[in-house]
Amino acid sequence: MPKKRKYISHKNEHKLLEIGKLILRFMNENSTKIYNYKQIADGIDYKNPRQRELVIQALHKLQGAERIKETEKGKYIINLNIKGTLTGIIDFNQSGNAYVKVEGLEDDIFIHSKNVKDALQGDKVLIVTYTYKGKKLEGSVLEVLERTRTEFVGTLQVVAHKDFGFVVCDKKTINTDIFIPKGNFGGAQDGDKVIVKMTEWKPGDKNPEGEIIKVLGAPGEHETEIHSILAEYGLPYQFPEEVERDADKIDRRITEEEVGKRWDMRGICTFTIDPKDAKDFDDALSIRKLENGNWEVGIHIADVSHYVVPGTILDDEAYQRATSVYLVDRVVPMLPEVLSNDVCSLRPNEDKYTFSAVFELDNDAKIKKQWFGRTVIHSDRRFTYEEAQERIETKKGDLQEEINILDRLAKIMRVERIREGAITFDRSEVRFNLDENNEPVGVYFKISKDSNHLIEEFMLLANKKVSEFISLNKKGDITQNTFIYRVHDDPDPAKLESLRDFVSTFGYKMDLANTKKVAESLNRLLHDVKGKGEENMIETLAMRSMSKAIYSTEPIGHYGLGFEYYTHFTSPIRRYPDLIAHRLLQHYLDGGKSPNKADLEEKAKHCSSMERLAADAERDSIKYMQVKFMEKHLGETFNGVISGVAEFGFWVEIPENGAEGLIKLRDLVDDSYMFDAKTHAVYGIRHGKRYQLGDQVQIKVVKANLIQKQLDFKIVD
Repeated sequence: MPKKRKYISHKNEHKLLEIGKLILRFMNENSTKIYNYKQIADGIDYKNPRQRELVIQALHKLQGAERIKETEKGKYIINLNIKGTLTGIIDFNQSGNAYVKVEGLEDDIFIHSKNVKDALQGDKVLIVTYTYKGKKLEGSVLEVLERTRTEFVGTLQVVAHKDFGFVVCDKKTINTDIFIPKGNFGGAQDGDKVIVKMTEWKPGDKNPEGEIIKVLGAPGEHETEIHSILAEYGLPYQFPEEVERDADKIDRRITEEEVGKRWDMRGICTFTIDPKDAKDFDDALSIRKLENGNWEVGIHIADVSHYVVPGTILDDEAYQRATSVYLVDRVVPMLPEVLSNDVCSLRPNEDKYTFSAVFELDNDAKIKKQWFGRTVIHSDRRFTYEEAQERIETKKGDLQEEINILDRLAKIMRVERIREGAITFDRSEVRFNLDENNEPVGVYFKISKDSNHLIEEFMLLANKKVSEFISLNKKGDITQNTFIYRVHDDPDPAKLESLRDFVSTFGYKMDLANTKKVAESLNRLLHDVKGKGEENMIETLAMRSMSKAIYSTEPIGHYGLGFEYYTHFTSPIRRYPDLIAHRLLQHYLDGGKSPNKADLEEKAKHCSSMERLAADAERDSIKYMQVKFMEKHLGETFNGVISGVAEFGFWVEIPENGAEGLIKLRDLVDDSYMFDAKTHAVYGIRHGKRYQLGDQVQIKVVKANLIQKQLDFKIVD
């Protein structure tokens, strides 16, 4: 073997890193085999003398990093601490470091910023893993297997007196700027907010190259920022012309022929209850007293499946969107407005086609009979939640008797549902009063009252019973019918134990013996903290201990609701899974056979993914509007509650308006502060002062960054 070199040229440093990754990938194909340097060089196709010299240098680097061992002179094997190669999805944090989520592994693999190669947020990557200095498992990116996206939102910065620029991405988790040659500016000027498409990332280049494909406008302007949010998540804000044309051609007539195929329920008292600003009404309730004293309650859902047919461009567009997106100042609908706000919307004093779940309930809300199928209804009245609540509280007003009967039945069902294991998270949601220019002039909180719970209980009933009807036969045995479920897995036991240990410091107890005890403990905890200083903190931690609800063809149950079988059936105007559920229900009512499960699972995953994107976009729009609202309060002092703690600082939420800002540890000049993950706190090394999740503090608003949608606060002593 050639003589070892005493040093490695800095010029070759990058090249040797690349060769090292090739070597590790080759040696991992048979991790128990011992190779000499010639076998390794041949294996990676580095065969001429100069290339083999580089292989030798790379082997020395790998040996120095303890990634390989030299078993005898000139022979190498993968280090026993090396765990091999894995594939997963990379997730960056703001520091530039990342974690790779590998399916089947409980813990994510840490990737230091120097080892991320050319990976970007959300990419599917191949990594090599190793134990660094005997500590936790770490990894290095070997290769990007699949780009999750190539288009990004950012601000163009033109380099002075040069013929190029860079797009600085809005999202801090995008760990690089994108180089833009002069010819790729696409009409953008220095400082413009743009959409950039990454065109290539050459090996060895620090930055990828791209071209600007759309100019969004000036940063900070309302329309620019809202369109930026949609673009960031790949959510379209306009329908293609051909989709709008197809929607306009839909036959809106209620025909006798079609009515003849349905249960005609137009003569029964029917009404909708929705938010005051709602435009699409996709559910209605009907009620009438039967001769035997029981109540017939109909839950009527817009029959979107009658109008949106598989194989059409209208259906293709709805599937791609998968959900409506509710931003602070607008709705980006799943369906064109002619459908969502007109044809399918259950507007008052209009006949409408519906898909219904009809139940005969006794006075104790027990189900005596049930029926599912297509109907035609006529809504007699459109109520807002406030109007319905007024009838519940005063027992006065039109249809107050019907609303109060439904309210009484709903309350019985709610108590029973909680007794059976449902968890009652009931957090208020922040909303904004906007002027004609979409400027926030006030903040209020949406709080659920009896009228909200009334609608919620009957929608839950329909969703649950449709799911059971398809999944179980009349004897209660499980069928083999493929269906789309809304599932919510059990909480992570480790997170529950952490929650139990933490709340015990406040005197609260939790019993984690079994699923039912956990649910009872959580409900008792959420009840006991109401109105107390630690309420917000404990509610937040309890929610973080929960799994995320998704769509699936596997009926694993819905933990949060305490249901074994559950689906989404009640909002097909704004959710594609509900449209799938309608089609499948009619398919089975017609005697159809179970469809291909794999195809449906793919659709379920797509809908879950789009739902997450929509939720992130909605959250960003709220953050943007909160920052915009707080711009008017720069320099002012507020009382706040610590809502989150991290290594670099902690967040404080202002209860009166929901705005959340960051306190950076480096700005706390009275001491040097350390992060304690176990207690969700930071503490001063010298004086021992602590800032803990849930603590009340006084803050001053010092910065409002509309672009980053971030507020910076300062502690006021």
